[in-house]
Parts: sequence; structure tokens; C-alpha cells
Amino acid sequence: MSEALQDPAAPRLRRDAARNRERIIEVARLEFAERGIDASLEHIAKSAGVAIGTLYRHFPKRVDLLLAAFEDKFASFMAAAEAALAAEDPWDGFSSYLEALCAMQAGDRGFNDFVSMRFPSSEKTEAMHDQVCGVMESVLRRAQDAKAARPDLTLGDLIAVTWANSRIIEATADIAPRAWRRQLMLVLEAFRYRGDAELKEPPLTDEQLYDAMARLSDT
Repeated sequence: MSEALQDPAAPRLRRDAARNRERIIEVARLEFAERGIDASLEHIAKSAGVAIGTLYRHFPKRVDLLLAAFEDKFASFMAAAEAALAAEDPWDGFSSYLEALCAMQAGDRGFNDFVSMRFPSSEKTEAMHDQVCGVMESVLRRAQDAKAARPDLTLGDLIAVTWANSRIIEATADIAPRAWRRQLMLVLEAFRYRGDAELKEPPLTDEQLYDAMARLSDT
């Protein structure tokens, strides 16, 4: 289409649409952080100054908005993993990585929910969680290879830390906001290498872990 035939209002409409999208994401970050991933989309739209239909045009499903809202947090999460893998001491890398993950949970109820769950209906979140699980296993394996972490620790054990941390944060956030740190310190002491003795109770299988994470997103 030639410039002479273009609608002069089109660029303005595109700019308005872009502003609306960014405003929705900005408000969603705040709402998800305060109320969790089940925060009201109607309230988000109203606070962003748009109609609910406008929100759905940009984000047809709740999970689409979650992905946009947590994009920066995900980048920070991956940066923490890269720093852990680059740490000179594998145990320091492992422990600082878990601390960074738990700290991100403590500061954002929505991310707290998101990192603990699976969303099987979304290919994008599945790919994101696969990436997260892959890097968590790499950080753990490095600590185990250095005989710094227990040899029988699994990815499921690390995910269980996020589940436990989620509940601790929920119970203590406005009472003792640093309480999760003590619990993490106790967990890390239990995770240290102390020989080859394995626990009598077996870990979750990969299938059990996936099903458990998916179940959380259905509640």
C-alpha cells in the first residue's frame, strides 16, 4: 500500500496498542506479586485503564500474561544460574543459587507460584520450565561432582525446597519476612556431602515430579 493510501490514524493506533500492552504488563507485575498468579484479570484491566476485552486481545490466556509479566524475573533467574555455574567453589555456587531463587520467591508471590508449578497446556511455559529444570540439574551436578552436595540429591529435592519455601513465605511474610532464610540454611546443611549413605525413602520419579507440579497449577 502506498503512503498516500495509508490510514493516517494507523500509526497512532499502533502506538496506543503498544502503550496499553505495556501498561497491562506493568500492572500485572504488581498484582501478581501481591496476590499471586490467580489475581483478578478484571482488576488488572481496570487498574491499567483498559477494557477487559483489550486485555484479552493482547493476552488471550492468563498464562500469556504470566509469561510477559515474569519475563524479567526469568532473566534474573537464569543469570543467577549462570553465576552459580561460574563460581569457583561449586558448593558456594549451589547454595547461592538456591538462596537467589528463594529470595525471588520471597519478593514476589506470583513468581513464587509460577516457579513451583507446571502449565501443560502452554508450550512456552513448558519450554521455560524445561530450561529452568535443566540449569538446576547442572548446578546440582557440579556440586555433587565436587563431593560438596549429597550424591542422592535430585531435581525433585530442589523443587521441594521451592514448595516448602512457598508455604513458609505465605505464613511469615508480614510477621518475620526473613524466616525463610533460616529454613534454607537448615536445608543446605542437610544437603551437604557427608559420605555415600543414601536415604531410605526414594526420591520422586521424573513423572511424579511433573504430575505434582502440574497439579499445583490446577488448584
